[in-house]
Amino acid sequence: MQKSNPFALLPLAVFLLLYLGGSWYLGDFYSLPVFLIFMLALGVAFIQYPKIPLSNKIHAFAKGAGDDTLLSMILIFLLAGAFGAISKEIGAVDSVVKIALNFIPGSFLIAGFFIIASIISISMGTSVGTIAVITPLAIGVQSYIGEAFPMLLAAIIGGAMLGDNLSFISDTTIAATRTQGISMKEKFVVNVRIVTLPACVTLILYFFHPVHVSDFSLVAFDSMDFIKITPYLVVFIFAILGVNVLISLGIAILLALTIGWSMKIMGGLQALEVLQNGLASMFELSMLCIIIAGTVGIIRENGGIQYLLSMISNRIQSSKQAEIGIAVVTGLVNACVANNTIAILIVGPMAKEISKTNKVLPKRTASIMDTISCFVQGCLPYGAQILTVLSLIGYNLSAFEIIQFLYYPFLIGLGTLLFILFFPPKIS
Repeated sequence: MQKSNPFALLPLAVFLLLYLGGSWYLGDFYSLPVFLIFMLALGVAFIQYPKIPLSNKIHAFAKGAGDDTLLSMILIFLLAGAFGAISKEIGAVDSVVKIALNFIPGSFLIAGFFIIASIISISMGTSVGTIAVITPLAIGVQSYIGEAFPMLLAAIIGGAMLGDNLSFISDTTIAATRTQGISMKEKFVVNVRIVTLPACVTLILYFFHPVHVSDFSLVAFDSMDFIKITPYLVVFIFAILGVNVLISLGIAILLALTIGWSMKIMGGLQALEVLQNGLASMFELSMLCIIIAGTVGIIRENGGIQYLLSMISNRIQSSKQAEIGIAVVTGLVNACVANNTIAILIVGPMAKEISKTNKVLPKRTASIMDTISCFVQGCLPYGAQILTVLSLIGYNLSAFEIIQFLYYPFLIGLGTLLFILFFPPKIS
């Protein structure tokens, strides 16, 4: 059993105090640079426990920062940034906007983006990749919907989290099912029971929210616009077919480059510059993820994560309490690591033992972990989903301006609680 040590959580406490507390006091969540604050937290992690060799701490940092799921996510960040930049350069974003505004009713625009994000995320198996691909489209729509733009971004995040939760190829699904030793289909059936009502309520809220689209019927398009949007169609079709998101984005980038060159929209050097700028737009976010994961690696090595797990598990006396405990500890760990997949991987083994001891069906455990992690991750101001949106729009909005419209993540959190309380686990 790994050691349990509450004082190992000090770096996280420093981060929360300085970043969340300071931003709340100033009334501006992004008045303080998150990267710098987490670097300070990392410094605390290195300084803490001076008797432990620095080499050991560096090893723990590298182990956390080198997680394969994290590095895959960073590759998605970089390719998505390049894809977004090159697609915008050839006019794909504007073309999608023209076509969308002619075929999607204005009052259904936000609900439509929620559905599209859900479908793409289910197909691609990644909420971050979905957000990175769809957000540039939302930017193009911004001038037409005005003050409803934050809600549109929230709809994209909500839809992406819905797809992440239900997808058979999602990292969270794979982590949840493997740690509990069940099939993906078993988890999917339980997940559908939990999220169907929240998804329907979210769709209704977005559908009936008044959205006034200016010049809605005055946007003309031609056949060339259909050609320009083919990179997006390729990403979507490949996602439906289950092609890896990295491969999908790579092929889509090559296609966008071919279109730009054949239409004489840009030359070779210009294309390289656009790709470089797209990659660079994701550098800070990528480094932030590495710093967060590395810091958490040191906290885990010193027993901080184990303390959180033990604090919950020691208070469980029934199957219902077991499910609530699993939900709580998953949410706490997710809030600490800011990554739902890593949270499930950390909590999963202990959750399996808790489930076995308290006669909770593994499929319920897997579903609760996945759903709660999506709830917390979707709402975290410093989570990859919201940070990706903010970075793509140039931090022109605060996280809280978007969070207030994140109906789906909050509703699945409530839905999971109601599921635990009123649909008791069956004993196998």
